[in-house]
This record gives sequence, C-alpha cells and structure tokens, in this order.
Amino acid sequence: MSTIKKLFGSHTPSLIFHGAAQTVTGSMHLLKLEDKLIAMDCGLFQGRRHEGLGHNKNFPVPPKEIDTLLLSHAHIDHSGNIPQLVKRGFDGTVFATPATSDLCEVMLADSGHIQEEDAAYWNKKRAKTKADEIEPLYTVEDAHAAMAHFQHIPYDQPFAIAENATATFIEAGHILGSACVLVELGKNSDTTRILYTGDLGRFDMPILRDPTDPLPEVDYLITESTYANRIHHNPTDMKNQLADVVNQTVERGGKVIIPSFSVGRTQNVAYYLVQAIHEGLIEPLPIFVDSPLSTNATEIFKKHPECYDTEASDFWMEEGGIFGGKLIKYITDVKESKALNFMTEPHIIIASSGMCEAGRILHHLKNNVTDENNSICVVGFMAQHTLGRRIVERKMELKIFGRLYPLLARVEILNGFSAHADANDFIKAFTPLAPKLKGAFVVHGEGPQPIAMQKILNEAGCENVYIPAQGDSFEL
Repeated sequence: MSTIKKLFGSHTPSLIFHGAAQTVTGSMHLLKLEDKLIAMDCGLFQGRRHEGLGHNKNFPVPPKEIDTLLLSHAHIDHSGNIPQLVKRGFDGTVFATPATSDLCEVMLADSGHIQEEDAAYWNKKRAKTKADEIEPLYTVEDAHAAMAHFQHIPYDQPFAIAENATATFIEAGHILGSACVLVELGKNSDTTRILYTGDLGRFDMPILRDPTDPLPEVDYLITESTYANRIHHNPTDMKNQLADVVNQTVERGGKVIIPSFSVGRTQNVAYYLVQAIHEGLIEPLPIFVDSPLSTNATEIFKKHPECYDTEASDFWMEEGGIFGGKLIKYITDVKESKALNFMTEPHIIIASSGMCEAGRILHHLKNNVTDENNSICVVGFMAQHTLGRRIVERKMELKIFGRLYPLLARVEILNGFSAHADANDFIKAFTPLAPKLKGAFVVHGEGPQPIAMQKILNEAGCENVYIPAQGDSFEL
C-alpha cells in the first residue's frame, strides 16, 4: 500500500508533496484532513516534452477525490494544470484572489491554445505514424470550463475550506494578485496554523505592494526556495541598467529583443521603459509588446490599481498610462507581428514566452540572434533544458524550430528584475517566524537552492526543516 493511501486512513492532518518538490515547476501540494483533501496550487510542469507529459498527466490522487483547490497565483507553473484537473473529474472550488482569477481567465485559455497548436504542429511535422501523434493536454474549451470552478476571495478575508478549517490569502508581492495562503485547522486554543508562501515576492519592487510584513506566526511553513542561495541586484538599479542596454544597442544600430513572462515581468519592463523615457534616460524609440497574452494581462493590471504600491499609484495619477500609453505599441495581430521582421531601425521587442520555449519570441530570436549588433536582454529565470537557459549559457548555436542558428547577438542578463525573494528577503521574512515553527518544508527550488533555504531557517532557529521529494508525505 502506498504512503498516500495509508494517510487516507489517518485522522491526523498530513501534507503530501507532488509537484515542485526539488524542482521549480509544476507546483502542487496536498493537505489531507480527516474527511477532506485540499490542494495548494496545480501547476503545469514545464521542460522536456516527454518528461513533462509524464508529470502533467499523473496526479497524486484521482482528481475527483480533491475537494478544494487553494491557488496562490496565476503563473502557469502554479495554475496551468487546473483545466486538466477539471477535465479528469475535479468538481470542487478553486479559491483565488480577484486579480488571480482575472489573470487565469486569459492565461489558461492561452495555455490551452498553445497546447492545441503544439499538438497540431507535432502531428503534422514530426509524427511519422498515427501512433506517434499526440493530443493536447487540454484545449481552450477545457480552460473556459475550468473557470466555472473559480471563486474570488479578497485578501485578508478568512473563508471556510472544511469543518473547523479556514484559509486566508495575504499579500505575497510576487505578481498581481499573488498570495501566501494561511490555513488554520481546529478552533479556539487548539489550532494548527500552516503558511504556504506560494512564490514570495521581493521588497521594493516596482508596481506591486510589498509582501506582508510581518508574516503571521504559524506552526508549519511551506516555502519556495527559487533564489535562496542568491542575492539579487537592487531592483531600483534595473531601470538604469535597462537604459544602458538600450542606448548601447541603439548606438550599434541594433534591436533589443526581450524574452519576458507575460504576467508581471512584461509590465515591470514596460513600466521602467516608460519611466526611463519620461526621465530622459533614453530617447523615445519604437517599443513593441508582441504577445496577445501580455496585452490581455496588461489590461487586467489596469483593472486592479488597488494592488499598486504608492509609487506606481502616484505615477498612475500623474501620467495616466504607466504601461506605455502612446509610447508602447501592444500587438496581437499576426500580420503586425510578422511586419516587425522587416523593420531596420533600432527598436525594442518584448515577447513571450519568458523561457523561450514557445510563442512569438521564437520567431524574433530566429530572425535576430545572428546579428552581432542586436542584444538579447534576459530579464527572468531560465529553467534547465530550456532555450532560454542555453541563451544565458551563451551556447554557440541555438536550435530554433529544428534549425541551428549561431548566437552572435550580445546577451545581457539583468537579474534584478526577478519577482522572487532572494536570500536577504527570506531572512527578513522568516527570522521572526523560525524559532516558533514546529516544522518547515522547502519546495520550488533546484540544486543548491533548497539546501540554502534549509540553512537560512536553521540559522534563524527552526530545527526541523525538510526538503521533500515528489511523493513524500508528513503527518502534522
């Protein structure tokens, strides 16, 4: 009998780790209560095709046995497998903040569209027999069906998830609508409190409010560790560094190509470019956001100014369009996207996907990586086995659409844009909590990162820190 099956006979609350355990993608963790099974996130595993299919099609339990899903934020590695969960039998409620729900409506549909296109391309170009053909993990229609299960819950408002069990979303400061999830089990003085960070954001980042400080005292902590072994560059320096890259590229007569995550990173880059132009750090030049998803996501950012920090709110009140206005053109039309290939004067293209695995960025890389006057500006994390990671490693040749292209363009890496907490942020957030924790679980990290987080928590006073592998379970 598997460990998970054994836990179903237990009356003790238990945690089961499925996704983003010793890796940074496919987040999913389960909380087993006496008569309920609560999922925290349901992300898409992103990476090599065959490896990804195996992860994404196999849930730790039959989806119909999951009663409730608590969604920390809309990034696809945390939300992207929800349509398949519903398709496979989940009939519960997905609780999320209003902004997360709005973002998921466009992001999950976009993901379904990519799944359909990817399957169609593979079946037409790569499959040699019927047996080689693949089906999309889910479709746009499946994504729309999944949204019927969403329920909006504002920040700091407790809501019931089971008898004598509540959850509360608190500000995580990672992307628009992102939340840490506080789960409280029991009542009166006999209460067990669990905090799941989702992806914890940074302090003093543009646009969004900072993470909640201080975080609530809890018995158990489940924390991401994406950058626990690093110190990011100061986010306030990124505007100047971005301006330097643009100015140097313009002097060479080149183009700046920026692979960017559609949600969060694209808006941060656009915001800084607008500020840089207003402050005279760069001369106005053509700037394009070439992504239907980024365009739709930016419209959702405009709908939720309640999530802005003071600086962004003030800039919004003074200047209006903090994401570009007339300074940035947002492109959804395919013909307009293709027309960018024929522009010869210096310009900036921001396109998704952020890790260069799909989307319009592939076409812009194909058309621009062979010109040494151009710059590829990396503003986000690139996971192992992705084209983006190969660009960061400055491989001599890049395989794009099955062909090899020499990487002659300059590669500029601006790590300060990261929306993930770094070592200093984690120390600030967890030092007050650590001495009182009964246990902590480190997820969403690869290589040395979980070990670095374990050390941070140990040194802050938490003795019981675990780095679970996929399938591991713990009674609380």
